[in-house]
Amino acid sequence: MGSPRQKSRAFRRSSNGTPKGNRKQAVPALRQFFAQPGGRSVGNKDKSPATAAGELRQQAEKKLRATAEDLQASRAGDRSQRLSHELEVHQIELEMQNLALRQAQQELELSLAKYAELFDFAPVGYFAFDASGVIREVNLAGARLLGINRSEAAATPFASYIADPGERARFTRHLADVLHEPGVQRCEIRLTGTDGKVVHWQLQSVAVGAPGKKGFHVFCSVVDGTLARELKAQLQKAHDNLECVVGERTEELTRANAQLTREIDERKRAEESLKNALAEIKGLKDRLLAENIYLRQEAAGEYNFGEIVGQSKAITHVFTQVKQVAPMDATVLLLGETGTGKGVVARAIHSNSSRKDRPMITVNCTALPGNLIESELFGREKGAFTGANAQQIGRFELAHRGTIFLDEIGEMPLELQCKLLRVIQDGEFERLGSPRTVKVDVRIIAASNKNLEEEVRNHRFREDLFYRLNVFPITIPPLRQRTEDIPRLVEHFIAKFNKKNGKKIQSVSRETLKALQQYQWPGNVRELESVVERAVITTQGPSLQIVDRFDLDRPAMSTTEPQTKALAELEYDHILGVLLKTGWRIEGKNGAAGLLGLNPSTLRARMRKCGIQRK
Repeated sequence: MGSPRQKSRAFRRSSNGTPKGNRKQAVPALRQFFAQPGGRSVGNKDKSPATAAGELRQQAEKKLRATAEDLQASRAGDRSQRLSHELEVHQIELEMQNLALRQAQQELELSLAKYAELFDFAPVGYFAFDASGVIREVNLAGARLLGINRSEAAATPFASYIADPGERARFTRHLADVLHEPGVQRCEIRLTGTDGKVVHWQLQSVAVGAPGKKGFHVFCSVVDGTLARELKAQLQKAHDNLECVVGERTEELTRANAQLTREIDERKRAEESLKNALAEIKGLKDRLLAENIYLRQEAAGEYNFGEIVGQSKAITHVFTQVKQVAPMDATVLLLGETGTGKGVVARAIHSNSSRKDRPMITVNCTALPGNLIESELFGREKGAFTGANAQQIGRFELAHRGTIFLDEIGEMPLELQCKLLRVIQDGEFERLGSPRTVKVDVRIIAASNKNLEEEVRNHRFREDLFYRLNVFPITIPPLRQRTEDIPRLVEHFIAKFNKKNGKKIQSVSRETLKALQQYQWPGNVRELESVVERAVITTQGPSLQIVDRFDLDRPAMSTTEPQTKALAELEYDHILGVLLKTGWRIEGKNGAAGLLGLNPSTLRARMRKCGIQRK
């Protein structure tokens, strides 16, 4: 910009020949120009005050020259006019510099307010100490750390807030390090709060200026490091625990590895022993299979057809029907009175079928409670009902690819007959408590001592289920219709119970056989078996003697009506006496059926026949 003298000379050269009155008019015009907003280039906040003042000076001279060019220049002028002009220019310069300084002052105040807010509301405590550790400035976070108001901290020693002498001495040493060592100095002070909890302050301090000089102070930041210290301690503790656990686990694994090595060696020795045992078992299995085939052939030849014994025309017809249906997978319905041997015929059908190598599962529908029949037949899942503590496989699943024998099918509840019909038709069902469908391949043999057609008419048996079961019906004749088979049956039972009881009974008198053939046998073959077993037990000699139920010295076995009636009365009295003795208990260990040697269903049938009812 140049000195005021140089500016004045430039002005004189540019205004040479200008009248005095015109020069006086130029100064107010310049003042008016600089008073306008457009002429205030110093308002630009991006330029320094010195740069702005220089630009204002140049604009003033330029404007003065432009104004002077329009005036008539006059080189003649006195010294006073030039000095007056220079003073006016200098006054304008001062006014422009004053304006720039005011604007800079405002900017500094705004900046100071912003930084003061950042200082006050910072999350870290900031302190300014003098050389002796007296607090000169503190922000809000620092005052909160001390637990006092900001105004109370001014001009107070920082060490006065440290109660512990040892920690106070540590702060004094830290302050001395800051005064004598360059750079940032760090320190940690442990304090005990009013609640008794120990806190750890982390201090970072730096000296600003030189000690003893004006403006010297120590700037310090304070952070509560209690949480970080606790986390570090917990981390170290967890690390130590982990090292301990890893060590223990390593020892356990080492021991387990040694144990496993020993077990592997033992396993190898056991495998060698098992191989030898397997070879021996295979040889025994082959031998047992050959013996089994031989015994089956021998049994088949001895008992005519499996376990069915007899040569009468009625039983021979049953043999023929069994031979016809056994190789097929057709459903068989066995009909006949209780004790006629329906279970024996069912086993004969199974043993002569293509499924003979698979099991035959027998289900007595009268022996199962009504609320358990479904779970027994179709199985259940764990928790299907109260008391179902484990999963149970049903009888149909057990009989997969084999045969299931449903004895006394007429006793099955109506609500289960529908599900049984579905198994017969589609070969599938669901377990209790499970939505999954189970597929089975089962051959069904059903048996009943009831007239199922009569049951259908009385709506106690489903008609569609009856037709599904009645594919191949076989009626087993009662023993009274094949009395010619009684001698052979007696011989069979004598041989059976001789072996069981260690007896050596070899013969049966003709009178005994005649008496047995004349009896009506309401319990059929099962009753005859019980009578022979009891006679084998009570007989003392080599000839079978039946004195418990039949008195051969009396003409009770004749076919005349009075003697038959007397026998029925004797049976009535005998059954009634046993029932009274057992308190009308039929089943169980001490029930009447067990004492009489009869099946519970057979005893119930005799009670109905004799008209015995509990009053």
